[in-house]
Amino acid sequence: MIKKISALSFLSLFVSTTAFAASPTAESVQASVDSLWVMIAAVLVFFMHAGFAMVETGFTRAKNSLNILMKNFLTVAIASVLYFIVGFAFMFGGTQGGIIGLDSFFLSGREDIGFFLFQSVFAATCATIISGAVAERMKLKSYILLTIAMTGIIYPIVGHWVWGGGWLSELGFVDFAGSTVVHLTGAVGAFITVLFLGARVGKYSKGKVNVIPGHNIPIGALGVFILWFGWFGFNGGSSLAADPTLVPQVITTTLFSASAAILSSAFYTLFRYKRIDPSLTLNGALGGLVGITAGCANVSLVGSLIIGLIAGVILVEAVTFIDSKLKVDDPVGAIAVHGICGVWGTVAVGLFDVQNGVLYGGGATLLATQALGVIAVIAWTSITVGGFLYIVTRVSSIRVSREEELSGLDFTEHGSNAYELKDTVLESNVSSVSPFGSDLVERLNSIGSGQMSDRVNQRNTI
Repeated sequence: MIKKISALSFLSLFVSTTAFAASPTAESVQASVDSLWVMIAAVLVFFMHAGFAMVETGFTRAKNSLNILMKNFLTVAIASVLYFIVGFAFMFGGTQGGIIGLDSFFLSGREDIGFFLFQSVFAATCATIISGAVAERMKLKSYILLTIAMTGIIYPIVGHWVWGGGWLSELGFVDFAGSTVVHLTGAVGAFITVLFLGARVGKYSKGKVNVIPGHNIPIGALGVFILWFGWFGFNGGSSLAADPTLVPQVITTTLFSASAAILSSAFYTLFRYKRIDPSLTLNGALGGLVGITAGCANVSLVGSLIIGLIAGVILVEAVTFIDSKLKVDDPVGAIAVHGICGVWGTVAVGLFDVQNGVLYGGGATLLATQALGVIAVIAWTSITVGGFLYIVTRVSSIRVSREEELSGLDFTEHGSNAYELKDTVLESNVSSVSPFGSDLVERLNSIGSGQMSDRVNQRNTI
């Protein structure tokens, strides 16, 4: 017995005293589970950037693929670092007049690193929305400057108004996961930037709208599936807790809205254009996801289906209107998906919220608050992005030259190409043989822009 006691005493010298600590409490276990869920959701949202990259690459021409990939990678990197330095403080620091936070720079005084991580990937998501809309003609350095402005101050201030205890949250504005905070902010930034940039060469000519087809729609479809998958973390993780009653509801409404939007956009294009349009249907899925993001925790399952059905139709009409009537060249439909559907989803909360929505017996107060929030965010983002770009364009053009655009941004910005295409004229690297400005370059690239024959133009023109 004495030997056993001595042996145990000796072993105890090498065993941490924490082994003898009290058993974990229910509260500590719940906190661990909540933290784990938020981390899983953050990783899912991070993976959405692969989806954005694939959608943008597939929906544009092959000669710009590397440039698009670089923008997406740089967006995530810039947003992560800059949000740590200043963005999180502006968004979640102690409120100053309900407008902006002014503490917690470099996360000083904060221990909620998991919450910061989740929010930082949201910031990157807002900024990368612009990438698709400005594809194929914006200088990379100009895009980087705009990303710094968006993730450093423009987006964080919107976030403070809604999620950081700011003036919109005090009014009762509802945006559970970011139809307005993330998606509308990014879309308005994209719209203003495209107004400064102008359309791609050959997009509008002689009163006609020439569709410039994407080079790989299957890659774009893969990107949509990745985004849909990641959106379960985007919306579900916004619960900030592994709530067994809330999270399943949020994920199911997310699924339902996207599914309904796919159906409505597919069959609406069949009715409108006499065929189911694949690219519009893919964007319809994203429109349904954006539309439900604001109210995914506040609407019923039936309400989510209605929101998605309407979002799919709105998406089709919005893409057509923006492209054909406004003549704003958005290669991937980002402005319609994230902007118009973002507005619809935010306003729809005022209609379908099961507690205060108009259609569930609530008054018009919430609906008015939702509309006010949308207007405020549009105004703020338009003024700040417009002012920023005005200053930048006084110093230097934000757009590549015509010759560089025709040759492709992969070659002119990065000195390389994403693909080795030996057997097709479509993306031949004639630039290595002929200097910029060659008539041959322009003719070959016009072929790559969907101008190969009158039949193709007729089929693809909206």
